[in-house]
Amino acid sequence: MTDTFKVACVQNCAEDDLAENIAIATQLTRDAAGTGAELICLPENFTCLEERDEHYLTRGFDAASHPALPHFRELAQSLGVYLVLGSLTIKTSPERVANRSYLITPDGALLREYDKIHLFDVRLKNGEMYKESNAVAPGNCAVIAELPWGRLGLSICYDVRFPQLYRLLAQAGADFIAIPAAFTHTTGMAHWHVLVRARAIETGCFVFAAGQCGTRSWGRKTYGHSLIVDPWGEVLADGGSEPGFIMADIAPSRVAEVRAMIPALLHDREIAPPG
Repeated sequence: MTDTFKVACVQNCAEDDLAENIAIATQLTRDAAGTGAELICLPENFTCLEERDEHYLTRGFDAASHPALPHFRELAQSLGVYLVLGSLTIKTSPERVANRSYLITPDGALLREYDKIHLFDVRLKNGEMYKESNAVAPGNCAVIAELPWGRLGLSICYDVRFPQLYRLLAQAGADFIAIPAAFTHTTGMAHWHVLVRARAIETGCFVFAAGQCGTRSWGRKTYGHSLIVDPWGEVLADGGSEPGFIMADIAPSRVAEVRAMIPALLHDREIAPPG
């Protein structure tokens, strides 16, 4: 591992115009690289957030034809950075898409991919209702990637409410965890900071959580507040509520330092279910 590296989280407000969203995300990524970021993380669905789930099927792309993939592979190569494409909706059949995260290397290669495991099917008191499983097929595999600075575990948005996934990633050697998101404003106000900090604290990992912000033309509002959190739970950067990017210097040695103070990953016990 190197002593330190710079990570950035891009924050945008994607609507249903794919070309415009790609252009905005590209410029924000260039801006982040221009300030020295070596690993740049983008939010969930950063190239397109549809009003209706069925639009992901009728207007979507499979992996071979999705225009964002070659574009951001070329961008990573031209900038010489690692990119975490928070997620793209990838058609896997006529009836289903995957909510898929991609990790791209500085030479433009696709290093790893991860399909969101936990799908956002909720009904809130204010009348907001979401049923991601209408269009999305869940993944079933945890994913870790080797980076020059350590190991990065991949996850997406609603996964953050399932600590067993993050425990598994940490036990498998993750030093950093990506949590790209398009958190609703309602749930974000109540839970976002607590959940992201908790995942960092319980795993002893750095967390890079790039989020979407803003209000769409049809009314959907996302929370923003992209976060970079250290293994002690300290917020190193918070993106607030407007488009842009945040950046922080990351010292990988901090992971071992925190885990030595509180070695909780060594203290797991088998527990019998309640009788």
